[in-house]
Amino acid sequence: MAVEDEIQFERDGHVARVWLNRPWKKNCVTVPILDRLDEIITEVDEDPELRVLVFRGRGGTFCSGFDLDSLKADFVGKSNAIDVAVKSAKVCDRLYSMKTPSVAVLEGHVTAGGFEIMISCDFAIAADDAKIGDFHIRRALFGGAGPIYRVPRMIGIRKTKELMLTGKLLSGIEATEFGLINDHAPTEKLDETVEEFISHLTDKSPFTMWLTKMTIDRSLDADTQSLMVMEHLAVGVALNSEDANEGVSAFLEKREPKWTGR
Repeated sequence: MAVEDEIQFERDGHVARVWLNRPWKKNCVTVPILDRLDEIITEVDEDPELRVLVFRGRGGTFCSGFDLDSLKADFVGKSNAIDVAVKSAKVCDRLYSMKTPSVAVLEGHVTAGGFEIMISCDFAIAADDAKIGDFHIRRALFGGAGPIYRVPRMIGIRKTKELMLTGKLLSGIEATEFGLINDHAPTEKLDETVEEFISHLTDKSPFTMWLTKMTIDRSLDADTQSLMVMEHLAVGVALNSEDANEGVSAFLEKREPKWTGR
């Protein structure tokens, strides 16, 4: 099967839909899939019509991690083992840092590398019965694409240790209560919940969405005074944009704005 069939990219109006399509292996990923995901991220960010990326898996499961057959054959016990960690971390960080906001839709297993993809997305919505967790410790492995620097910022040190040191799996309901994801829904209402959520992203200025997302992503990385300077500069950049002019004009004229993304 071609890699384009194993990770599928669809354009749906303002929505980029990315599907992992290896349900017979619980959508586990490989190096070629990660490489293709890296390409898709670039394609989405370069398309001015796309305003949100929705990431999910075929066959009722999100992603169970890296393909262990591939991992054992190509990396375990070999000096190049670090290569897969570097690759995974790079691609997940590209997903986290992209201009376009991303939403992970979680069903079935969301473990190991699948968990890392999920925490690299801006938002996550799960089916109530999803199984969500880092899981690596159960196989004496260590996650190399974000758990130690993304998860503590989301849920704090104690809950991160609880999740990662026990290898426990959370349901969609429990993950929401943990503060790890944004929302949950019964499986039969998951699509409806996702579409309602993304409707509040696709109607916003893509330029201001990028500016706001970029500054929030840096919000825990500096002292308050430095962040205030960044905030002042962001205000100036926003006010000089075509979309800010359109947003103010549309409000005063009592009409819906028409964004250009500039």
